[in-house]
Amino acid sequence: MATSDAPGPGGLDSEDQQTWAAVASLLTWLPIALDDQLRRESELSHFEYTILAALSTIDDLTLRMSQLAVLANGSLSRLSRAVARLEVHGWVTRKPDPVDGRYTLATLTDNGATVLAAASPGYIGAVNRLVFDAISPAQARQLRTIAGRVLTAIEGELGVKRGLHR
Repeated sequence: MATSDAPGPGGLDSEDQQTWAAVASLLTWLPIALDDQLRRESELSHFEYTILAALSTIDDLTLRMSQLAVLANGSLSRLSRAVARLEVHGWVTRKPDPVDGRYTLATLTDNGATVLAAASPGYIGAVNRLVFDAISPAQARQLRTIAGRVLTAIEGELGVKRGLHR
């Protein structure tokens, strides 16, 4: 007869199973909710918003696609497809890197910055409603600490510094 502290079939005890189920659900449903809000209000996917936001943080609004893929947390092929869609709208441009033509540069356009600025209040509102309104300031600090530790473990597992939480 198993106790609540005994590992279950997956090797996790009951409490860890419950914690992991909550984390896994959060990782699944939060991006879906944010994506839904952005598509409904701004006709952007969450990934596209992340691309525009990442470019907006760079002084010259330009990054190599490989660097942008890391910041946007997507594969180069996924990023290329998304940037192609953004390019069709005139929100991002691409051109060969003049320093090394093997690379492609992505640049946020003025129209892209305008779209990002228009989408940001709704996105930030959704983040506040879904995350920060649901927890206390102390819990938010704990969440930041916990997320940082998990991301550090992930970086160690991957064997690279990806800047996941900096």
